[in-house]
Amino acid sequence: MSAKKVALVTGANKGIGYETIRQLAPHGFTVLLAARDPAKGEAAAEKLRKEGHDVRFLKLEVTSDADRKAAAKTIADTYGKLDVLVNNAGVLEHGYTTPSTVPVDVIRQTFETNFIALIALTQELLPLIKKSDAGRIVNLSSILGSVTANATGQVGEFKLVGYNASKAAVNVFTVLLAQELKGTAVKVNAAHPGWVKTDMGTDAAPLEVADGAKTSVRLATLPADGPTGGFFHLNEAQPW
Repeated sequence: MSAKKVALVTGANKGIGYETIRQLAPHGFTVLLAARDPAKGEAAAEKLRKEGHDVRFLKLEVTSDADRKAAAKTIADTYGKLDVLVNNAGVLEHGYTTPSTVPVDVIRQTFETNFIALIALTQELLPLIKKSDAGRIVNLSSILGSVTANATGQVGEFKLVGYNASKAAVNVFTVLLAQELKGTAVKVNAAHPGWVKTDMGTDAAPLEVADGAKTSVRLATLPADGPTGGFFHLNEAQPW
């Protein structure tokens, strides 16, 4: 069993997830880099280890029930607890399809990864998170999931029914889970990383990956008097 704090970051072999691990590990964490592709995941973990970080690869396809259960067993057997879960894995449907024509299968696939799998993994790991002295759950959301931002035109051309709605759903789950866990040592918050230069965000994005990881790291390392049930970008609350 590990006396160190243990964190798990999903979808972490590249982009914001990878950078989140790079910034989180120095806070005294053993970080489990979760990715569905073993070759890419182990290569990413090895790269971070060479930088001096305590990082281990964990195979995890978030939509796989078998993978989720195996991950929970590995963490339980090896560490006995989980201090931080960063639900970073997500997909974005390609093409700005109008709401009246977007294929339902696209919506279903997007929700399966961004919402259903996020809930399933959180439920699977929650018993381990409750064993932490300061459990933290960070759900990667987006300002695109803000109903206010969608209603007031702040999302611009990013009118992605599947992605935006899935992130709005993540926000609701965040609030309700935080309410359920009120009075415990577990805090649950949603993070808007910003529009970041990643494969998903493209080079048109104004923020660097290092900036995109800051909100997740802040919420993962909140003090005991920190917020729960909120939606943040850096230190600023975002509109629901």
